Amino acid sequence: MIVDQIQIPKTLIIFLEIDSLKTGDELENMFKEFNELVNSAGAEIVEKSISKQTKPSISHFINKGKLEEIKLLVDSSCAELVIVNHQLSASQARNLELKLKVRVIDKTELILDIFASRATTHIGKLQVELAQLNHLSTRLIRGWTHLERQKGGIGLRGPGETQLETDRRLIGHRIKRLKARLDKAHKQKQLNSYSRKKSRNKLVALVGYTNAGKTHYLIL
Repeated sequence: MIVDQIQIPKTLIIFLEIDSLKTGDELENMFKEFNELVNSAGAEIVEKSISKQTKPSISHFINKGKLEEIKLLVDSSCAELVIVNHQLSASQARNLELKLKVRVIDKTELILDIFASRATTHIGKLQVELAQLNHLSTRLIRGWTHLERQKGGIGLRGPGETQLETDRRLIGHRIKRLKARLDKAHKQKQLNSYSRKKSRNKLVALVGYTNAGKTHYLIL
């Protein structure tokens, strides 16, 4: 039997230290932590770009000279994905993708992807999907800026909707349904909690870091 495997993208990571964006919390923006974050997402890092800037570029976030260097790195490493250690605007992400000719994600998208891969509970999965859709709804321009209004095909004649408008509408409906399901799940959780409090069973919570041996103690 052939088992489908998830394709691991060849990834180039961009670490920019921006003077105007420094908050005083240097640990959050350390390269080592960012590198480990990318590794935990399962990416294959094939190249890295580390640099400093006074302030982000309005159009691409990355300054023009550095962006040319990164373009050469993408081409030479055959990278399929670029991850930036800052939050990008929709237009900045789109402009970077047009320039680099590969998919570009920012730190927010990276963290949401990691949450999605780690979520195990029903409520957790719903919350992650809702967060991803809310984030995606602000970035739909990235995928459809090259399309004009649908026309010319059977069943698609007339003005109709643009693909962008269709996607926004579908995502809006999905977000509404997710919120309703989350509300129902939270109410059920409160009901279960009330039932447990009325019972005589004692509850014990075991807290600890990942791989700290919590399962071993539960078995004992």
